[in-house]
Formats: sequence, C-alpha cells, structure tokens
Amino acid sequence: MEFDFLIPINEDVLELNSRLTSQHLGSKMVLHTKDQFPDLDKIKIALIGVLDNRGDSKVISDVDLNYIRKELYSLYPGNWEASIADLGDIAAGNTVEDTYFALKNVVSSLIKKKIIPIVIGGSQDLTYAMYRAYDDLEQMVNLVSIDSKFDLGKESEAISSDSYLTKIILDEPNNLFNFCNIGFQTYFNSQEEIDLVEKLFFDAYRLGDVSNAIAIAEPVFRDADLVSLDLGSIKSSASGNFINFTPNGFNGKEICSLSRYAGISDKVSSFGIFNHTNSKQESILITQIIWYFIEGFNYRSNEYPYGSKESYIKYMVPLEEDKLTFFKSNKTGRWWIEIPFISPSNNKLKRNTLLPCSYEEYLVACGNEMPERWWKAQRKNVV
Repeated sequence: MEFDFLIPINEDVLELNSRLTSQHLGSKMVLHTKDQFPDLDKIKIALIGVLDNRGDSKVISDVDLNYIRKELYSLYPGNWEASIADLGDIAAGNTVEDTYFALKNVVSSLIKKKIIPIVIGGSQDLTYAMYRAYDDLEQMVNLVSIDSKFDLGKESEAISSDSYLTKIILDEPNNLFNFCNIGFQTYFNSQEEIDLVEKLFFDAYRLGDVSNAIAIAEPVFRDADLVSLDLGSIKSSASGNFINFTPNGFNGKEICSLSRYAGISDKVSSFGIFNHTNSKQESILITQIIWYFIEGFNYRSNEYPYGSKESYIKYMVPLEEDKLTFFKSNKTGRWWIEIPFISPSNNKLKRNTLLPCSYEEYLVACGNEMPERWWKAQRKNVV
C-alpha cells in the first residue's frame, strides 16, 4: 500500500494534542497514530511531512516538524466543513530517489481520492516528486512556484532545491503546460534564466509588483494544479530564518494572502511548503500559512472548469486584428478570457479553454491592447 510509507505522528505531539480543548484544530483532525491510520473516505485535506532535505546544500540540521504540528493543533479552526487528516511523515529513504518514489505514490493516491495533500518539507526539490505524481492522471500540469529564484540549473547538474525546475522541463513524460513564478528577485536570477523563462512563454512576477498589488496573483493560482512555496521567498524578519539571511521578500501577511489564494482556487490539487529551517518563528508562520490555505479551500466556489457557462456574463472585445471573449462570474465577480484551440485533437489541453484573468486585463483589451498572458497562452496552444 502507498500509505505504508507514512510513519505515525510523534508521541509528544499526540500527548500535547490530548490536552487541548474540543474547540482546537487538533481535536477536529483525524490523526495517524501507531494504533490507527485515518479512514480517508470523508477526508478532503491531508497533511504530510517529508523528513528529507538532502536537496538543499545549505541545511545544517535534520527536518523536524514536531513544533509545527504542536502549533498547528493549538490553533482554532474557522467555520470549516472540510475534514482534515494528518497522515504523519515520510522518512528519508536510503537515497533521495527513494524519497521521491514514496512521495510521488502517496500524493498520486491522495489526488485520485480527491484529497488535497499539503506537503511540508524538506528541500524544494521534492516539488519534482509531487509533479511526477500527476503522471498517472493523464493531464497537463500548471505549476506555480512562490520563490525568489527560478531554480533553473544546468542539465548535467544533479537535482537540487536550486535546480529542480530544469528536470521538470526536460524529463519525460513532459506534462508541464505552464510554469509561473511569483515573487522572483532579479538579482538572484541570471539574465540567461530570465530570458529562458520568457522564451518558454512562462509567467513571472517580480516581488515588488506582487507586494504592491497582491491581487494580481489571484488569477495565476486559479489556473494552477500544483503550488510550491519556498520559505526562502519570505524575508528573514518575518520568517525567523537567519541561517540564510534574506533582507527582502514577502512579509507574513502577504504570504498568507497568497496561500489563501491557492486554497480558494477550484483547480489547485496539491500544495507544498519547503526549505524549512526548523526555527520556531518560521514554524509558527508555517502553521498560519497552512491555516489560510484551509480557510481558502472552505470558500471554494466550484466555478470553471466545474461550473456552467450559463453562470457567467459574456463580453466581446473587438481588436484591430482579433476579437477577444471574456466571461465574468455572476457568483464571485471573477474574470476569464477565452483561449481558442489550434489543435483540438489534443485532449490534454481542453481544460485550458478559459484562462483566468483580472478585470484590469479586460480593461487593457478594451484599450485595444492584447493582454500579455493571453498572448503567451495562445502561443502554447500552437502545435
């Protein structure tokens, strides 16, 4: 069984949880103990730890997630209906590849059961294993990374937290439809990497742009399947990570807002939080990031691709050489733009008929300009 890879939650954590009131989050979660594995039939969200950080050369200690659990269990839930389980941890395998294999199988099994895994690592190269979990699902994957770097490396390099994206792009089967980086800092990325991201028609948003208008990231998450968060994208004064000091980055409020956007997206089916340094301050922030993801999940509206187009107002915007079609949800006021097919025989791309966008992009089109994200998506559809 895939879940045999998971080891039970630490006894000290369980002992603390037993002393919490019935109102605390830990009392409302189903936990993996040495005596019992959770019944997953009614579970919507599953927490998984991965105790392997060998992909990060900068680490100085083993992964310890016990403090995160203690803090998370001690929070109070919102007015939530979704049932949550903590499935325990995947121990580091004899090799990194063994860890990837275990994580891939666990995540794949959960997604097939329509359970969203929240994975806490461990180094960010574990994102590769989460991406590979989609191999059996026969779909293209949209990956969103909240990170100060693109994590591109040389093809000859061993996979690591700083180079995993190269392996995702190059390895077969190649199911990556789109990659988007949120929060990159230019001085951490070579011009060659920036040019490559542009050449591949990927999307990237600078830290300053997102911090100045956090809502520009919402449509990006609405089109994501897998979201990977590098805790190094958070400035040290907010995260408590002074091992790898970062003067600039997202603050606590911003990173929790991004996490909520990921949770509220009807399409996001897995979420990973990586490069934890074991500091208590960072652990507390991680618990709040998880809390806001779950909060967002409980406010999902089941819009596109699950809803009917009858629930939308259709807007036609004529341009000089084209005509763009927008849809606005009657339920939430959110916007989509239609991407016409060039190769309708490719069934994997059918789910990308509508591209989430913002009202501002609609206004750009009304000004007789082509929205950049529409142009990039259109180029990806060309076969």
